Amino acid sequence: MMVLRRLSPPLKSTPGRLAALSLALSTACWPALAQTAGALQAANPATPSSAPAPMTLPAAGATAAPERPADLARAREIWQRANERVAEFPRGHIDLLRWEASNPGEMVTPGPDAAAKAEPLDVAQALRLSLRQRPDLFTRAGMNALEAGAVQVAYAKHVRDLQRAWVDAVSARQSWRQMGEMWDATRTGSELGRRMVVAGNWSQARLMREQLTEASAWQASVNAQAAALAARERLAQLLGMWDATTVAQLGERLPASLPPVPSRATPGEDLSEATLEAAVLRADPLLAQQQIEAQRGLAALTPGRRQDWQTAVEAALAAMPAPGTRPTPPHIDNLSLLRDHTLERSIDAEARLLRAASERRSMARQAWANLQARHASALHAQGVVAQLQAALEQETLLRYNGMLQSSWELLASARERMQSLDAALQARRDYWRAQADWQALLAGADYAGPDTASNTGAGAAKAPAGH
Repeated sequence: MMVLRRLSPPLKSTPGRLAALSLALSTACWPALAQTAGALQAANPATPSSAPAPMTLPAAGATAAPERPADLARAREIWQRANERVAEFPRGHIDLLRWEASNPGEMVTPGPDAAAKAEPLDVAQALRLSLRQRPDLFTRAGMNALEAGAVQVAYAKHVRDLQRAWVDAVSARQSWRQMGEMWDATRTGSELGRRMVVAGNWSQARLMREQLTEASAWQASVNAQAAALAARERLAQLLGMWDATTVAQLGERLPASLPPVPSRATPGEDLSEATLEAAVLRADPLLAQQQIEAQRGLAALTPGRRQDWQTAVEAALAAMPAPGTRPTPPHIDNLSLLRDHTLERSIDAEARLLRAASERRSMARQAWANLQARHASALHAQGVVAQLQAALEQETLLRYNGMLQSSWELLASARERMQSLDAALQARRDYWRAQADWQALLAGADYAGPDTASNTGAGAAKAPAGH
């Protein structure tokens, strides 16, 4: 399970404890990604580093018009030979559907670098690796409450960023593989269309539509590869990796897919919807200090002095100009109140506390609502949309076998299923990102707001019907 149950920073107290912690972290690191140079070597331009591996782009489709048969006899000969060779297509249209039927689930053929590997890098391992580069996220003996609280908040933010980067890297890599399969399916349709033109059964315009579909899928595959590389680099930065070979090995150590979405969205252990806001308030260590300061300020004021301030505030608000005129802030001219520094500190502390508490409560409601929405979307995409698309593909295959639908409709159905799988993948990614945000909020970090929901799977236009 990728969810980290502990969002407290590690304790750094004594040299012996630090040595033991360093030893534990060192033994947890896998050798393939172990850094062989320190920060000084990484920052030195003279330090040799392996060249980054070039992007492996898919072959672009042909745009030249195929040669058409000179006469009817030649066209019949070409068509007969084409029919005999359909079964020889590498990953041809019917073979594609048979392969998917024998390999159910979300995963498609892995890329060439996804061979047998060691145990995948999970979030807990990634966090331990990243903390080796972040001594500022260790709490230390002798810290006061404010210092320890600041470290707690910074640590929760780091865990959130690390979790999100890991989720993005895994999902982007899986999406890249799926977009490669999408392009492979469109290439099959384009090749079939080219042979139809050679046999004299298709016009150039129909072939061009297939070629445009293939070109769109090619672009989607390249974009997915670029996104996967960018996500991997972001994760490598958080882990402190700088050598190109080490970063490439990081991609090979990522899991093949994200963890499954749980059947229910729960706020956490011993939490319910009625206690969410209280838990988020308690998690903020700085809010507790603000509350103590406000209580001290209020205790130093007499009820009459506070009432005088409230009266002055109401009078200033009543004297404000009507809306639509020149904006003028409210004004207080009672010098006796303004020169009372005890009153000033008390009022400011109370106002800051109210703003902070309101923000934290609002964050709790927003983050929990976003987590529920992303959870529902992920389950819907996985259990409804993907299942319907798979059933539709089977129905299309039956109609194809009964000669009621064309080869291109069959290929289009396969592409649509791949699109639905990619959309389900993006919905799952959104859920785990929302889960990371929620956990960080419960650990004291802020909530930046929901991401834009991902409901698109890069795909191609629908292919035209064939013969």
